[in-house]
This record gives sequence, C-alpha cells and structure tokens, in this order.
Amino acid sequence: MMQVIPAIDLRDGRCVRVVQGDFARETVFSANPAEVACRWQELGASRLHVVDLDGAAAGEPRNLSTIEAILKVVSVPVQVGGGIRTEEVVKKLLGVGVDRVILGTAALRNPQFLNRACEAFGERVAVGIDARDGKVAVQGWLETSDQDSLAFAGEVAALGARRVIYTDISRDGMLTEPNFAIYEALAAQLPIPVVASGGISSLAHLERLHRAGVEAAIIGMALYKGKIDLTEAIGLVER
Repeated sequence: MMQVIPAIDLRDGRCVRVVQGDFARETVFSANPAEVACRWQELGASRLHVVDLDGAAAGEPRNLSTIEAILKVVSVPVQVGGGIRTEEVVKKLLGVGVDRVILGTAALRNPQFLNRACEAFGERVAVGIDARDGKVAVQGWLETSDQDSLAFAGEVAALGARRVIYTDISRDGMLTEPNFAIYEALAAQLPIPVVASGGISSLAHLERLHRAGVEAAIIGMALYKGKIDLTEAIGLVER
C-alpha cells in the first residue's frame, strides 16, 4: 500500500500552486483552503499535506489561522511544513492539532534542533528535502546550498528522522513526471520511509512509485488541473 496525499499550499490565506517554487508563477485555486481540504477528505484522502509558503520564505509561520481553520473541518491527519524553525513553533503546531510537522531549512542549518525534535516527538516529525540539481534548497526554495541531497537524506536519518519527504524542484508543478531514479535510490538506501513529491501527473507514475517502495506520494498540480482523479488514485495504490 502507498498513501496518496493531496497538497494544499497556502499563500496570503489562499490555496495556490506555484511552478518550480517560483512565486511569480502562482495560480490561485481557492480563497477558502478549508473548503478544499474538505473536498479532498470527502474524495477519500487519508492525510493532507499543507505548506505555508509565506512561512517558508519568512522563517516563521504566516498562515496559522488558515491552518487552524483546516484542522477544524477535517478529521484526517494533517501534516504541515513551512517556516518551522524553533521548538516553540513545533509545540504550537502540534498543540493546535497538526499531526506531523515537516522540518526543512531548520534540519539543514540546525542539526541539533532536528535531533532534539526527533527525540521529543518521534513519528510526528518529518524532514522535507527540497532539491535543485541534486543540492538541498532552503528558505522557501529561494536559496540553494552546497549540500548533496542524497547524502543529506542519510544524515537526517542518522539524526533520528522517521521519514523523508523529497521534492525535486525542477519537476514540481510541471506535470511532467517524477524523478524516479532519485526515489528508487532513496527507497533502496534509507532505513526510513520515503515520501515522493514533484511531477506526479498520472496513475502510471503512482504505480511506478509504488513499485519503487516509497511510502506515500504527494500530489498537487495534477489534482487541481484534473490530470489525476483522487478517488481513482487511492483505489489503485492505497487500498
């Protein structure tokens, strides 16, 4: 079984999609993200992936009220990333009902913080690795580090991360295809589950990721553009 997770990206309190992390290439899909969350849940989603794009760029959450509104109307687990850089923010998000927090920039820049968070909260902490040309991108994808993404995945696993969410930025929002080679390598090398994100645009892509051994696939643009039917996708690989 592979879980299919709809993505809800937040910017200025709205549900949007951006292409390759470029805020200038933004499409607004709804002014009511909570309504979108309800729709995905009704169609069978067993988990939702919410990213605070403003928070990722600013270094602190900027859409907390919108996240809380989503949490009030859905019963499925919600994982949240974007701007989570301190233990206080982790505790606040988990305290309002977020099931899992995703650490990205903080995981790279502050490994001690990552280790403490993993020790304290276990399965409720995941690491988001966003890669551009094989290097880890941070600060809402605005900066690219010198850190090799595959090597970093191994490092965060050693620090106690329970799972890795890997996004190939060049594929994100492009409706092309996932970077299958990287997911196959990650699934083979890591002792922890791998979640795929970026470029997934067909049921065949989901089937191949399933065969590669990834735990879950996050789908954004393909759902909003109608390229993938969520109920059909769930029926194919999740049940």
